[in-house]
Amino acid sequence: MNKKRTLVTVAVVAVLCLLVYLQVHAWKKFDWATFWSNTQHVNWAYVAGSVAIIYFLYVLRAVRWRIFLKPMCETTTGRLIAPQFIGFAGLALLGRAGEVVRPYVIAKKENLTLTSQLGVWTVERIFDMGSVAFMFVVVVFLGDPLWKTLPNTHLQAEVRWSALAFLAGILVLTSAAVVLRRSGHAIAERLEQRLARRSQGFAHGVRTKIDAFTDGLQVISDASSFVQLFALSMVMWALVGVSYWLIVHAYGGRLAELGPASIAVLMVAAMFGSLLQLPGVGGGSQLATIAVLSGIFGVESEVAVSCGMLIWLATFMSVIPMGLFLAHRERLSLRAVASAEHDEQAALEK
Repeated sequence: MNKKRTLVTVAVVAVLCLLVYLQVHAWKKFDWATFWSNTQHVNWAYVAGSVAIIYFLYVLRAVRWRIFLKPMCETTTGRLIAPQFIGFAGLALLGRAGEVVRPYVIAKKENLTLTSQLGVWTVERIFDMGSVAFMFVVVVFLGDPLWKTLPNTHLQAEVRWSALAFLAGILVLTSAAVVLRRSGHAIAERLEQRLARRSQGFAHGVRTKIDAFTDGLQVISDASSFVQLFALSMVMWALVGVSYWLIVHAYGGRLAELGPASIAVLMVAAMFGSLLQLPGVGGGSQLATIAVLSGIFGVESEVAVSCGMLIWLATFMSVIPMGLFLAHRERLSLRAVASAEHDEQAALEK
């Protein structure tokens, strides 16, 4: 592990420890008996339905990746399903180091360059965030009355401003992507020339990443592909919302009152929280979900912890058994793949 990655890991661990400390400090009178009691009475049929939806989403992700690959090669959805499960299992087990497992496995399987698949992965993230932002705005402004589930009605303005800020950020990112798609390589060359005066290695690394992103943007070959990708992304994240809804409603009581807008708030919190991710432990995602449930929706601390952890297990960690099974069938070692990808990416940036 290089010095830069070590420092990043230490920083992430420090932030997560602080979050855990603050959470525990706020729950000095945490009732573990109530926690287990609420978990035992969960409607597990709802949880099973949630996991089934998450598994189906990996198939839809394979369909979407096949559309991304149309300008590069002809492949089938079936060939791309296993890499989706393996890649997300790698993310769950290895933390952020596992993010690159999917692009690496697909690149090797389809005889494509790693750079091209990292570009596809970046564009995929834009579609994911854009879909969530669009859905967030729609349900907050046009959906169910979120405010009836809030103990503090003054949060109405904050939630709406957050939705608009999120959408504005995605629009800025989308605009930048459009510019890069048209002139990315020229921009990368000019940046390299300017930055090279200070550091040749850093300048080359910046150019490599911009070139990869620009190449990835070329996967949207026409308007028809864009419409298909956007529609598919919206369906996928609507299903993620259904998965969340099933879990919170599996608890009954206060959680059963949460409607679409409330679920959208939970999803956005989990998305931003997932930026802090430790191998096999997670961290930010479940802590953000728990904080929203208890702090915004007024759910009891014990129930919020139980529900937040179950959402994390069902929507994020449940892929591990199938991912490991498929990795074994494909004769892959997740750690070996992550290590090989790191070496290959480092070679590309030299």
